[in-house]
Amino acid sequence: MLPPLRKRVIGVALGSGAARGWSHIGVLQRLNAAGLRPDIICGTSIGALVGAAYAAGEMERFSEWTKSLKLRDVVSLMDFHLNGGMLKGEKLTAFFRRHFIDCPIDQLQIPFAAVATDLHSGQEVWLREASTVDAVRASIALPGLFSPMWHNGRLLVDGGLVNPVPVSLARAMGADIVVAVDLNSDILGRHVTPATQQKVRSSVGSAWRAHLPNAFNSLFPNDSEEAAAPTPSMADIVSASINIMQVRITRSRMAGDPPDIIIAPRLASLGLLDFHRAEFAIEEGAAAAETSLTELKRAGLI
Repeated sequence: MLPPLRKRVIGVALGSGAARGWSHIGVLQRLNAAGLRPDIICGTSIGALVGAAYAAGEMERFSEWTKSLKLRDVVSLMDFHLNGGMLKGEKLTAFFRRHFIDCPIDQLQIPFAAVATDLHSGQEVWLREASTVDAVRASIALPGLFSPMWHNGRLLVDGGLVNPVPVSLARAMGADIVVAVDLNSDILGRHVTPATQQKVRSSVGSAWRAHLPNAFNSLFPNDSEEAAAPTPSMADIVSASINIMQVRITRSRMAGDPPDIIIAPRLASLGLLDFHRAEFAIEEGAAAAETSLTELKRAGLI
């Protein structure tokens, strides 16, 4: 008698992308509704945060929390300082320990891992054990925004510097089929008229400036400054630079280790720090997953 066929192991790799990462929630919810439940989940940066919530069985509660976020709520989780990064990240870490994820990685409901980068060596670091919250905190330590984190004698920063969509990690964890969620497919080359761009940037800048300590107001444009000289703010420059880096590295890594299925939400209109726009991001994630259902059916995944 022939041995029974082994079930294919499905892995989902959630990419980096700051506030665009809330779209991962919509992707996972739509895939679940279609009957696809990953056996393995891994993530980089914001993908690690959403992936950890999913692996912990907290997705629905986590989704409701993100949709309830207002700009003032986002700012309340930020602990501003000027050493190592704009934010220490301690408030955010403490919040998740209290309300969502507070267990070792090996006690999560499904296998999970996060990607970080060793700041000294530039090596890619796979976080597959110890504290889930610590792994996520290291993975989201975007240079300039969050302070680096010491972990097992290594100074770690955002995993998006080396592996923005961790397909290779999913395969290393045993995935036969990898579904990758790329948040950066449409963020370069978008066309916005100067008038529209100025209006959007001014309104966003004004909203953030109202909530920031004075020392950080220069990060965002001032309405009067925009009218006189439309020079990019520091936030604009950092955001654009990160976008370029993410796209280039993602293309390179996925060319060398292509996933079986790519889901790419359309998120060009979402800013780096627009964490208060979760509902829009989640809807776009669900829509992108919906368009992939035919391909998933063809692959026999649903």
